[in-house]
Amino acid sequence: MFKSLALPFLVSLAFIAPVQAGVTLIASGALAGSSDLSGLSGTLENGVAANILGGMGSGLAWAGGNTFLALPDRGPNASSYLGGSAVDNTTSYIDRFQTVSLNLTQSNNAGVYSYALNAALNQTTLLYSLGALNYGSTAGLPSAQPVQNTAERNYFTGRSDNFGSGNSLAVNNARFDPEGIRVANDGKSVFISDEYGPYVRQFDRSSGALIKTFDLPANLAVANLSSTGATEISGNGAGRVANKGMEGLAITPDGKTLVGFMQSALLQDGGDGAKANRIVTVDIATGTTKQFAYNNVIGGKTYGSSEILALNSHQFLVLERDGKGLGDGSLAKVKQIWVVDLAGAEDVSGLSGEAALLAKAPSKKLFLDIRSALNSVGITDDAIPAKLEGMAFGEDITENGTLFHTLYVANDNDFSELAGGNQFFVFKFSDADLSALSLGAFENQAVSSVSEPGTYAMLLGALGLMAGFTRRKKNGI
Repeated sequence: MFKSLALPFLVSLAFIAPVQAGVTLIASGALAGSSDLSGLSGTLENGVAANILGGMGSGLAWAGGNTFLALPDRGPNASSYLGGSAVDNTTSYIDRFQTVSLNLTQSNNAGVYSYALNAALNQTTLLYSLGALNYGSTAGLPSAQPVQNTAERNYFTGRSDNFGSGNSLAVNNARFDPEGIRVANDGKSVFISDEYGPYVRQFDRSSGALIKTFDLPANLAVANLSSTGATEISGNGAGRVANKGMEGLAITPDGKTLVGFMQSALLQDGGDGAKANRIVTVDIATGTTKQFAYNNVIGGKTYGSSEILALNSHQFLVLERDGKGLGDGSLAKVKQIWVVDLAGAEDVSGLSGEAALLAKAPSKKLFLDIRSALNSVGITDDAIPAKLEGMAFGEDITENGTLFHTLYVANDNDFSELAGGNQFFVFKFSDADLSALSLGAFENQAVSSVSEPGTYAMLLGALGLMAGFTRRKKNGI
């Protein structure tokens, strides 16, 4: 039985670490294969397998050691299907995160260090609520309620018509478009941000059960919901832009504060293409929120922000990019990581409008030009993934007595091998590199290790899903 599981094969690339100072690419690897370990069978509304493996770089979180959590978004919706235009070709893809091992190995040849990265898929965890959720029933389409649902498990999915009454922050909506993920310091739960609400939700890491949905500021919500993004944008004058919600999520090293990043400006701040995005902080214990402005202009142009990562308690790395490169059929131009310091920044929760926010936006400085780093090892612009979206720190490494920190960057391949598979790039940097940029000391998150469920537990989960499927078929659902 276990031999029938279609496990992805391993791919690794090795790089000789260049001798120059600064943030440096040291390794790259990819996780290939077509199926995850969810135990799901059958196909989605568009004919794609329900257990498709892909999109894993929408978010990336370090879980200690060589363990990372890789986050797909709302599922495959790049191809149209009959009736799918009514829901932007989204499907009842069950939201999930993947637990992967990213094994970075070091070789030393007479003081010259080289690295290789091997990736392996260990577990797939499906996300669900113990309470009832709102599912769609668009005419001409199958029910959006997953057949795997039970009285105790109501799964979140990517289908855009999964909403009820109220604004986009209504807690019982089943539609969920995961984009950012972080692990709690105790290692037992995960925090995930999304674009539909936007939501920030906490899930049990072992089971995938919803623990909590945080109350986010009302100015992030849209009042008039639609299953098509264009209609939702045109029908609202305030709130997040459809499909441009809370794209990134950080957690401070002490594990007390979540830091969410909106992908583009809110509608009341000018909408998509405007110059001021918002950073939203959430005190995990009290739920208190604050908002800070971010100037998303690079070289006179505005770019969407894909991820945010805590360098220390007040300085954050922000990944900004265009949508060009591998998977888009074009040449990558802007893939950059910037640093913003929120120390002393003013809370802009009560402000709106581009000009008002820009006046309060703290300055930023370039940390890493990813495109240049990939070019330097022969990766051409057409081979750079178009959607680099996930960032996480990993374990430190040592070379000749010097300590280096590691930064992992992942891509969202939109569930298509044409977009380069699930790729991971590893960079190193030292405390001296941070000092050269006049940055504060690096503080990595201290995540407690927990035992990952073994193969037996995954088998039981798969059997449970199949049992749920069988029960619903008997009931004619």
